[in-house]
Amino acid sequence: MFNGSIVALVTPMDQHGRLDISSLRRLIDFHLQSGTSALVVAGTTGESATLDHDEFIELVAAVTGHVAGAIPVIAGTGTASTTKSVEMTLRAAELKADAVLVVMPYYNRPTQSGLKAHFRAIADASSIPVILYNVPPRTGTDMAPDTALELAAHERIVGIKEAVADMARIQRLVGERPEGFCVLSGDDGSCAEAMSLGAEGVISVAANVDPRRMSALCTAATAGDRERCGQLDSELRELFAAMGIEPNPIPAKWALAEMGLIGPGIRLPLQTLDSRHHATVRSCLKNLELA
Repeated sequence: MFNGSIVALVTPMDQHGRLDISSLRRLIDFHLQSGTSALVVAGTTGESATLDHDEFIELVAAVTGHVAGAIPVIAGTGTASTTKSVEMTLRAAELKADAVLVVMPYYNRPTQSGLKAHFRAIADASSIPVILYNVPPRTGTDMAPDTALELAAHERIVGIKEAVADMARIQRLVGERPEGFCVLSGDDGSCAEAMSLGAEGVISVAANVDPRRMSALCTAATAGDRERCGQLDSELRELFAAMGIEPNPIPAKWALAEMGLIGPGIRLPLQTLDSRHHATVRSCLKNLELA
């Protein structure tokens, strides 16, 4: 159902940390012109942890309204509360999102049984597809492949964003999933390898900055063109490294500001990229002919 280069979209903000909808629309146009397959809004890269409820509504409404059905819009609705996650999922559907991306409950560290109950409650309430999102370094909770595969039997749960760069895990998810369940890499650095094993695509941070190459990489991987895929993966290695030079989305937002696509705004407790890293990111953008 979902495949290719799916961007984990940053949330443009002005210098005071307020939503910048004008820059958001410009950023969306950049992706529509560059081959991006779908947009994730209000996810980790979109600073979901510091968006309030009204901002979530404004953001999702702005994205779905501007995209106008051209490509799918996936809203991040996962929280540490099952009740709140259900409420946000229902609101995302009202705002015309095509699917929701639901991160593992963070901080409270549920058991695998608790994870199954949490995601089933969300999926039971949802009228739109649900994509699981496993990113243990951020949440403190790791969804076991057994749990993901059991949840995949639910008619509303249509995929997983697996950010653990463990190819044995990817291979198992791909090999044992039910028909129609998509496996999406959540790690730019290993996404080419994941797709060679049968993953359908990637939910990407790097695609914020170079959507054209990320889209081409996914197209080559899907077509089985290993030479072209490998070439693009090599070209993008510097960008992958640069996007991890400080916690996401700090480098991505700074790079996009350098490219003139968004302003400098980022919200505390995150701060703009440390000046000692500016030359590294600028060099990367220059080498890729992005700025």
